[in-house]
Amino acid sequence: MKASIITIGDEILIGQIVDTNSSYIAKALDKIGIATNEMLSISDDKNHILRTLQYVQNQFNVVVVTGGLGPTKDDITKKTFCDYFNDTLIEDPDVLSHVKEIIEGFYKRPITQLNKDQALVPSKCKVLFNKMGTAPGMLIAHENTIFISLPGVPYEMKYLVDNEVIPYLVSKFKRPYIVHKTLMTYGRGESLIAEQIEEWEENLPKFIKLAYLPSPGKVRLRLTARGENELILKETIDQEVDKLKEIIGDIIVGFEEEESIEVILGRKLSQSGLTISTAESCTGGKIAQMITSVSGASSYFKGGVVPYATEMKTKILGVDPSVIVEHSVVSSEVAREMALNCKKIFDSDYAIATTGNAGPLKGDADAEIGTVFVAVATPESVLVEEFNFGQPREKVIERAVAKAFELLYKEILKN
Repeated sequence: MKASIITIGDEILIGQIVDTNSSYIAKALDKIGIATNEMLSISDDKNHILRTLQYVQNQFNVVVVTGGLGPTKDDITKKTFCDYFNDTLIEDPDVLSHVKEIIEGFYKRPITQLNKDQALVPSKCKVLFNKMGTAPGMLIAHENTIFISLPGVPYEMKYLVDNEVIPYLVSKFKRPYIVHKTLMTYGRGESLIAEQIEEWEENLPKFIKLAYLPSPGKVRLRLTARGENELILKETIDQEVDKLKEIIGDIIVGFEEEESIEVILGRKLSQSGLTISTAESCTGGKIAQMITSVSGASSYFKGGVVPYATEMKTKILGVDPSVIVEHSVVSSEVAREMALNCKKIFDSDYAIATTGNAGPLKGDADAEIGTVFVAVATPESVLVEEFNFGQPREKVIERAVAKAFELLYKEILKN
C-alpha cells in the first residue's frame, strides 16, 4: 500500500513553521505496513488544492491532508473538498454539541457563528471525532483512494491519527508488515563503516534493506524488512544485527527505537550510583541540556557551568591564568583543568569539559577554527582529546557534543 501526505498552509511554504505533522503521520502509517511514497506542502489556495487532489487520485491508496480546517476565512479545505467530491456541507449534531461544550463550558463565552461552522462537514464523509479541539477530521473514500483530512494543530492531528485514522486503516486493509531496527554508532565515519561491513551488507536477505543515516559525530544504520510474516522479519533482523555486532560492536551504543545515547548514559550512571557534571565553553550548554532532557536526570546530574568568556574560566572554574597564557584558552591543558575543577566543584564522579574555536572568527584562541578539545574526568584519571571538525560553526558544535558523549560512554564502560 502506498500513501501520500499533503500539508496545506502558506506558513509552511515561507518557512514560518516547520512541518512536523508529516513525520508523525509517516511513522504511524509505516508501523501498520503502509509506505509513504510522497510528501507535499502546498499553499492554501483553492485551485492549487484541487489540482493536487486530482494528481494524487488513484495514484495512492491513502492520502492524508493536514491543515486548513480552522474557523477563519483562509481555512478552505472543507469547502474545497466539497467542490472536488461534488458534495455539500451539512451540520453534524455531535460535533456541534462538542464545540458548544468547549466554547461555552471551557472558555466561558457565547458561541459564535464561526464556532458553529466548525460542525459543518461534507455529507459524504466519515466524521473523525476530535476530542482535542473543535475541528473534526474527515474521511472520504473515492474510487481507489481514501482521502483523510486532519487539523494542522499537532496535538489534535496526533490524537486523530492514533485514535481514528490508524484503527480505521487497520480494520479496512490487509497490509504487509514493515519492521525497522536502527543502530546508533559513534566515532567512525560513514565510508569507513561501509568498508568494514561491505561483505555483511552484500549477503543480507533480499527482503532486508540497509540505509546509512550520517550526522555530525554519529552514523545510524537502519535495517528495514518487508513481508507477510512479522515474526520471521523480526527474527531475521535480530540475527543480522548479531552478525553486525561482531564486526563493529565497539562503536554501536544502542538502538534508536528504544533510547538515545543520553538515556543509555543516564541509566548506566544511575544504576552505578555515579554522578556527572559539565563545564562547556564552545558547546554552550548543549551537553547539559541533553542530559537533563532525560526524566530522572536529577539522580545523577550534579550541575553544569558555561564559562564562555575566557575570564570566566578562571573566575568560575578556577583555571590557572598562567596555563591559559602559556597554552592558549583552546588547549589540552585548559580542557584538563576545566574538567578536573568542574568535578571538584560539583563533587561528581565524572565531568565533561569542552573548549574550542567553533568560528567563524578566532576570538581569544590561537587554535585553528574548528579545533575542539574534549576532556572527561573520571574517578581515576582525565582523558583529553583534540579534534578539528572544520566548518560551519553549527557542525563543529554538533560534532563536539556527539564526541563528548562518545568519550564519556567509553570511559564509563571501562569501569
